[in-house]
Amino acid sequence: MSDLDLLTQSLARNVKRWRTERGFTLETLAARAGVSRGMLIQIEQARTNPSIGTVVKIGDALGISVTTLLDYDQGPKVRIVPADQAVRLWHTEAGSYNRLLAGTEAPGPLEMWDWRLMPGDGSASDPHPGGTVELLHVTAGELTLTVDGVPHRVPAGASASFEANVPHTYANTGDEPVEMTMTVSVPPVR
Repeated sequence: MSDLDLLTQSLARNVKRWRTERGFTLETLAARAGVSRGMLIQIEQARTNPSIGTVVKIGDALGISVTTLLDYDQGPKVRIVPADQAVRLWHTEAGSYNRLLAGTEAPGPLEMWDWRLMPGDGSASDPHPGGTVELLHVTAGELTLTVDGVPHRVPAGASASFEANVPHTYANTGDEPVEMTMTVSVPPVR
């Protein structure tokens, strides 16, 4: 079985499990996540491989991390994620990517990401639920972080934090690759 098949089946099982645990109908989750009921049915039946944006919206609506949605190995209290098992969820032809390094529920979803943005590449994010905070640290290049329409330059060695309940974009407008680590903390669903 391929990694993609494992992820598709894990996503199907975990969306259904967490939707049921939260007491959400398909219609309720669709409305909360801003995705169609039909898409949720396809996901729960492991018949589609949704975009990372869709997976993030579903996780936000359920109040769980992307790591939890994709986890096919619910296990012990200490979880080691080998480098070759970090999940790459977004990439471009130019070589930009993000990788979900690790995540947990503490008390809401908490995720750690590894990003590489090639010159000219960018990735936009829809607003997350209120109370969501992102922290990032740039290790190479200069990131252009746009939060709610306002661009901010974050050079190598600098860090930034922001409330992520507004549209935001990570972009590389420079001439060299940007490398950064990012942490996303989402409050628990009430």
